[in-house]
Amino acid sequence: MEDSTGSNPQSPGFTEKLKSWLSWSWTYVCFLWFGMVLIMIYVLWSPLKLQETLTSVFLNTLTPKFYVALTGTSSLISGLILIFEWWYFRKYGTSFIEQVSVSHLRPLLGGVESSSTTGLFSSVNGDAEPRPSVSECKVWRNPLNLFRGAEYNRYTWVTGKEPLTYYDMNLSAQDHQTFFTGDTQQLRPEDAVMQKAWRERNPQARIRAAYQAIEINHQCAAAYVLLAEEEATTITEAERLFKKYFSVDLSISGKDINLLVYIKRRLAMCARKLGRIKEAVKMMRDLMKEFPLLGMLNIHENLLEALLELQAYADVQAVLAKYDDISLPKSATICYTSALLKARAVSDKFSPEAASRRGLSTAEMNAVEAIHRAVEFNPHVPKYLLEMKSLILPPEHILKRGDSEAVAYAFFHLQHWKRAEGALNLLHCTWEGTFRIIPYPLEKGHLFYPYPGCTETADRELLPSFHEVSVYPKKELPFFILFTAGLCSFTAMLAMLTHQFPELMGVFAKAFFSTLFAPLGFFADKMESFMPSSFWHQLTRI
Repeated sequence: MEDSTGSNPQSPGFTEKLKSWLSWSWTYVCFLWFGMVLIMIYVLWSPLKLQETLTSVFLNTLTPKFYVALTGTSSLISGLILIFEWWYFRKYGTSFIEQVSVSHLRPLLGGVESSSTTGLFSSVNGDAEPRPSVSECKVWRNPLNLFRGAEYNRYTWVTGKEPLTYYDMNLSAQDHQTFFTGDTQQLRPEDAVMQKAWRERNPQARIRAAYQAIEINHQCAAAYVLLAEEEATTITEAERLFKKYFSVDLSISGKDINLLVYIKRRLAMCARKLGRIKEAVKMMRDLMKEFPLLGMLNIHENLLEALLELQAYADVQAVLAKYDDISLPKSATICYTSALLKARAVSDKFSPEAASRRGLSTAEMNAVEAIHRAVEFNPHVPKYLLEMKSLILPPEHILKRGDSEAVAYAFFHLQHWKRAEGALNLLHCTWEGTFRIIPYPLEKGHLFYPYPGCTETADRELLPSFHEVSVYPKKELPFFILFTAGLCSFTAMLAMLTHQFPELMGVFAKAFFSTLFAPLGFFADKMESFMPSSFWHQLTRI
């Protein structure tokens, strides 16, 4: 059988030529139609006495009430368009009219469709590089994520709001399926039940499935994990359920090791929340020493937060020296903790007035540079630390350099910044200076790779709807919002002036229409001077 793709090699070329010809002809057809309209108006100008008709209708016959109604209706319609455009921009970050124009009208006029993933970013050395798509914005498990039953659900009981999005919880379900029961070909009966349990949307259905798995096997550790995470209403109860796992003899297999690491980490977090911070630090250090290859779990971020609570700043610096390396992926915790340590050394005596007079010392300069570095990595954090924006419960997953990471960092570390005297004052005085250092446009990088443009879309999926997502760089208002706002204001002003001063506005209206029709009359006079009168007489008779 002949290959269908090679049966007509000329068809793609013919299709492209046809589309090109249609685009070309469309443009010229529009110009031809416009020219014919002008010729028709000119031909009918004298016999139908259009000038006298227009003048008598628009300037003499119509009353001021008509103009008030006309301008008022125009103001109302443009106001409705403005409201819709503003709502669409707030929700989707773009203008509806502009999007429709680019998507539908531009191809008809022969324009090239713009791509949302290319040409919008430049690398540090100035070369153009593709803008990352949403799929390239990798989300990470929040190292300090809260307990659903003991913390997230309590928030829902008090406020009636859901702190977690379905997208976020679905990511957690996928994590648990792959992390605890990844080998689907050797599933035990209780593992099959737990795989279904993680996928359930209803919390009560997940809990029932966990109890079903325990009935099948009383030593099903994954079921105890689910109950500790979702059914336990206190941290103490969650800790008790996690400790049940250690009564089980573990076989050395991949999923059992994963369960062991997960439970030990959560037990350390329980100890931290219950005030046994030194015990939590020891558990985290042992876990990192026993499983050094599981660095992608970011257990060091839990350790940094606990050490800051102990005010063991020398130990914090030792951890940073190991993980704040150029070859390792950065995080807001690493960058801002480094900035906090350097700011703490000078912030208690820092004064903006004194610094402006004598200049910055070496230690102050190092602190400011560390703050600039941290702000460039994640520009959303300072507003939460300075309490210029309300905090919410952090999501279970975060997007590095995004608003979700900023919420998660500030939720746990704001108290550490407040404890360091003057640190927030130094941050307040210096953080906005970062944006003068980053090359224009703001998407270009200075110390890090260019800021990804997909963060806003991913953060809107991770953060609850009642939270106002922080956007960087701040989007400028689209042209059509400004245009409709100006049109609405202008027509509303005309309606008000016409209602208050009908005679004066009538004079202005006559002057405006006379000026509007003057070029057309001038064009008609010129055409009559060039063409013989007999030609126009015969044409009008036809």
